[in-house]
Amino acid sequence: MAESRKILAEKLTASERTRLYSAVHRKPLFLVIGAGQRGTAYASAVGREELPAIIAAVAEPIPSKRMSLGNKYIWKDEEPREDQEFDSWQQFLRYERSRREAEAAGEEVYAGVDGVILCTHDNTHKEILQALGPLRLHVLCEKPIATTLQDCQDIYISLGGAKAPEKIFSTGHVLRYSPHNMLLRKLLLKERAIGELISIEHTEPVGWFHFSHSYVRGNWRKESIAAPSLLCKCCHDVDFILWLLCYKTDFGEPAHMPSLVSSVGNLSLFTKRRKPEAAGNATNCFSCSHEQSCDWSAKKAYVEEFYDKGRIEWPVCVVVPDIEDITAKSGTEYGRDVLTQVLSSDYDDSTPKAIIESKQWYGRCVWECDNDVLDDQIVTLTWDDDFGSVNDKKFPDRGPKTAVLHMVAFTEAQCERRGKISGTHGEIQYNSKEIRVYKFDRFRQPGAVEVFTPPKATGGHGGGDGGLMNGFSKAVEAVINGELGVEEAQAKYVGCTLKEAFMSHAMVFAAEEARLEKKIVDWQNWWAKLEHQLLSQ
Repeated sequence: MAESRKILAEKLTASERTRLYSAVHRKPLFLVIGAGQRGTAYASAVGREELPAIIAAVAEPIPSKRMSLGNKYIWKDEEPREDQEFDSWQQFLRYERSRREAEAAGEEVYAGVDGVILCTHDNTHKEILQALGPLRLHVLCEKPIATTLQDCQDIYISLGGAKAPEKIFSTGHVLRYSPHNMLLRKLLLKERAIGELISIEHTEPVGWFHFSHSYVRGNWRKESIAAPSLLCKCCHDVDFILWLLCYKTDFGEPAHMPSLVSSVGNLSLFTKRRKPEAAGNATNCFSCSHEQSCDWSAKKAYVEEFYDKGRIEWPVCVVVPDIEDITAKSGTEYGRDVLTQVLSSDYDDSTPKAIIESKQWYGRCVWECDNDVLDDQIVTLTWDDDFGSVNDKKFPDRGPKTAVLHMVAFTEAQCERRGKISGTHGEIQYNSKEIRVYKFDRFRQPGAVEVFTPPKATGGHGGGDGGLMNGFSKAVEAVINGELGVEEAQAKYVGCTLKEAFMSHAMVFAAEEARLEKKIVDWQNWWAKLEHQLLSQ
């Protein structure tokens, strides 16, 4: 234990650190880039679930967010060291280059991090990953990996693409890692609870308020500054479906990919045409005569329902990032005034477009925003019959099947996914709390339905955040201690290859192409062309 503390807390030469490393089984050191909701979720999982990792540093431009994460998970009651706190990823990059140069020259330096947890805005991922690439660090990148197909391709290639991986890579496909979904997959694929899979209907109920907060007023409201809502909100739902129906390498089976992809969707409500007459020309809830009768009132939601009831975490902390510090230092009344002032801020026709797009206007009328992402969308995936042998082996579940994903904003439930899976011997219904298995052979007899209730998990996404962080941490731990090679550790602990992560994203872009061009995409040909491009680069 003393040697472990010395490795972390003291400046050492490379030879001294190598000698100490050889004598201990060490935990990987991670840098969190982006100390918002997602960065904090992964950092908190390390301590809460006693994961084999150490959050060693944070890079975040907003001081209150940076200090909050650092005080909780890194330096705690001490002053931050030079290797623990950075006001940007660029500052970290300069520091790390300098640190490595000094280390190579035989100087004493602090230990470098083993990996990064990237949780910045989606459209910054490509620049950061490519800039950090020469450092050869292990990477956990929040989903989506990038906001365009071309950027996803560029990242895929820069990380090694189809080559044998040199470092662990994981992305925020958290639905794979929740106890609920792991049990569901076990029932389907290992225990064969309902026989051969025929179809799945999966719904992501975004939640009426969550959608207005994030996709009408917030960061993800506009494709030009974010991406289609299907990618931002549901790329991990697409991955979830493919994980159940396609990716079965852990069962020794080659992937059975869909043959056809189609999609339809709309921006149904949040357009100026749908604005109530009673709202008149008002552009902000705090100056609107219709506000008290409006379901989407920012005043009712942020101030009265959240802040006034003592709930200053999400979404209030998104509107005012340092609200916790403000109320602690100046009181709740002052904090309420600050929140109200931020919500009351507005833009008009004279405001430059660049200014409008650079900010989030959480008090804005939902019918006056510059949003354009869909609030209701359906994706349909169809599989051909491939029941014959593959490499002289026969596998189940390679018959024809269908999957339907429905992303919908207008729901009471918020991100509490639900669905039905039909099989040749029964049906499964699932929600975020239980899994209901009905078997045909028992007809209507007692016991025909069996209900499974997975253990309640802590953390976001039904324990998926912690599960993802656990898998990433264990994979990196195994590699840096020489227990497993990268490919073996990736398969054992992450359970998702870089190619699978990229393919799940590609499926979203194929669905968007189908929707925009009003066609059905032949996935096999579409992917073959894309793969040819990748291999030729």
